[in-house]
Amino acid sequence: MENIKSKIINREQGINFLKRWCNQPIIKVVSGVRRSGKSTLFDIFRTQLLNDGISEEQIQTINFEDMKNHELTDPKLLHKYILDNIVVDAMNYIFLDEIQYVEEFEKVINSLLLIKNTDLYITGSNAYFLRGDLATRLTGRYVEYKLLPLSFKEYYEWHRQNTDIPDAAESTKKILFEKYLQGTFPFILFLTERKQILDYLQGIYSTVVLYDIVERLSVKDVRLLERLIQTLFSSIGSPVSINKLKNTMVSKGFSISNNTIDRYLSGILDSLIMYEARRFDIKDKALLETQAKYYAVDLGLRSLILPDHFQDYGHIIENVIYLELLRRGNEVFVGKTNNYEVDFVSVNSQKEIEYYQVALTTLDEAVLARELRSLQAIADQYPKYLLTLDDYNQEANYAGIKKLNIINWLLG
Repeated sequence: MENIKSKIINREQGINFLKRWCNQPIIKVVSGVRRSGKSTLFDIFRTQLLNDGISEEQIQTINFEDMKNHELTDPKLLHKYILDNIVVDAMNYIFLDEIQYVEEFEKVINSLLLIKNTDLYITGSNAYFLRGDLATRLTGRYVEYKLLPLSFKEYYEWHRQNTDIPDAAESTKKILFEKYLQGTFPFILFLTERKQILDYLQGIYSTVVLYDIVERLSVKDVRLLERLIQTLFSSIGSPVSINKLKNTMVSKGFSISNNTIDRYLSGILDSLIMYEARRFDIKDKALLETQAKYYAVDLGLRSLILPDHFQDYGHIIENVIYLELLRRGNEVFVGKTNNYEVDFVSVNSQKEIEYYQVALTTLDEAVLARELRSLQAIADQYPKYLLTLDDYNQEANYAGIKKLNIINWLLG
């Protein structure tokens, strides 16, 4: 444990985002589920600022989860404190961590943005804090980086640099991939026992449920909420509707309305422990309002609350691909074309589309035909990919549909 701070996890994509917007008159927002690495990302970036010649006096850092900063959750006191510590004749770098704890924080941010020699960086652990007043008051005045737990590439590279694993061995990649599925939060890299990992995940889960869902929504029946979360976690990769969720909950002996399920579902998504993939009509290029799919932010959390739920390995792998497409900066949807479903429609910032079908293996000819059928039904010429865990015939090409090995694609 003594070497934890020396073994830095390279979050290159996040650091590049902060570098790109550094010294620009715009708020840098890093959002993500609790313990995904937002504070550490700021730590690394502050170190780079110091190495570039910025003085410690020019950097203000306030973490609102720290009890010593509790008084500063008062917006007037926070505003005064920051102004009192401003270096007048230099750029000031202000890092406000877990800003959602500050009452009316958007007013503080808006005021600081008017000061020309301030460069603002904030984090938050739920999606809700970026809506409402912040979005209304600061439209066009902030940029957001959505930080997820570790990608498999980050996970693999850390092990390659800090452990004695055989470099780039195929067997090593597979072993690490199986470990990766047990938990992707950065601190798990430093835990060696399964019991430690589960205890750590339990702490994250309890905190998210208690503070980011129960407290914010004033939930009365916590047991009902947790059963709903379990139901969603058990249904990753399967179409879900409000009615379907209600019927499932009623079958388990709970009395709940559609409105309550909708409200709780919004809270779960805002907490960022789950993500929604809406359906997309490929032919008409339009979003559909029914039968979305839901994916877990971390499969370790899923195995924590569903310890015996390993029979749906295909959906588990699908979950990994969904998160990776998000990490790569895409909007991700579930595709519908004619009577077929395409696992993912990925749309990048230039509105360029890619289609993905995910399968454990397609070595069986019947399975291959079934998986290709969905992609073959798409009339446009955007790239189409078939991702599998096959070792044999990893990079075949089926009339323009490219087959790729999932582990190699994740490391690519």
